[in-house]
Parts: sequence; structure tokens; C-alpha cells
Amino acid sequence: MRTVAAGGRVIDNELADDFGALGECPLSKRETEILRSPADGLDARETPVLLSLSLGTVRNRLSDVMSRLQARTMVDAVRIAERNGWI
Repeated sequence: MRTVAAGGRVIDNELADDFGALGECPLSKRETEILRSPADGLDARETPVLLSLSLGTVRNRLSDVMSRLQARTMVDAVRIAERNGWI
């Protein structure tokens, strides 16, 4: 509690183990490109144009990525991928 009160972070051991258990990148090259776009600061309308995809395809692929990485949000998915060196 003191760590959090001081502005630090505490990560549950089980959650930390889950991050480490992912190992090799479970994402395809295209999924990695799609996930890299929001990590680079592109918004939802710029990504489809940049990658020549429809908005629906980008949304579906991001949903698949989040599920595969067991992420609750897109931001979580980006953080997991960055921590593991996948993007």
C-alpha cells in the first residue's frame, strides 16, 4: 500500500507470470502492423488508410489481438507487446 500511495506500481505475481508465459510473438505480421499503428499514435481512422484495410477489418484484427494477448484494452495489448519486444 505504501508503494501505491507513493505513486509506485504493484503488479500481482500471477499477472506478471502470465505476461512472461507468452514467450514467442503470437501475432501475425499483419496483426503486428495493425497494433503498431496505435502504439505510434495513429488514430482509428488513420490506420486503415495507412494499411489499405477497411475500418471494420482493423477493428476485428485489434479485437483478435486483444483476445490473443489476454488484454482488457488496446492500451494493454500495446503495453504487453512492447514489454515482450513484439512491437
